[in-house]
Amino acid sequence: MENKKEAARKMSLGELGELFALKALVDKKFDRIRNLNDNIMNETFADIECEKDGVSYIISVKARNKYQKDGTLNSRYNLGADVYEKAQSAEKKYNASAYWMAIQFDYKSFSIYFGSLKELNGSKSIPVDKCEKGLIGEIWEFNKRHYFDFEFYTNQIKINTGL
Repeated sequence: MENKKEAARKMSLGELGELFALKALVDKKFDRIRNLNDNIMNETFADIECEKDGVSYIISVKARNKYQKDGTLNSRYNLGADVYEKAQSAEKKYNASAYWMAIQFDYKSFSIYFGSLKELNGSKSIPVDKCEKGLIGEIWEFNKRHYFDFEFYTNQIKINTGL
């Protein structure tokens, strides 16, 4: 039962991240935005296809909790063992360039980072700690307040302190 609940939590967090990603793309004036999961669930590499200024993008969206279960920063978001092969296939299929979007959620805030797969230089994960410092990708939102109940999405164990 716990495994099903954890799987549902992770899936919901991913879906929430994709909604935030779609809004961020609209806010950044991207065109022809299309959620690829609407047609093919778990499309190779990409979740979103879009355009801006005549350039086509395919974007892998990774939404995660800011902190791990033990309370330490969740500093790297895994893209998968064969991310570069999958990205290359998707680039050909959609005639687009492979990008990533990392969405970091906390109880009351979120951050969004955006960058090219190429700038990860072969790494199979997004170094969110470096994104936060402006060393990789672009910062689209930083610790922006959200207004939803995050209790279901968190991976933190709530400790009753009696306060």
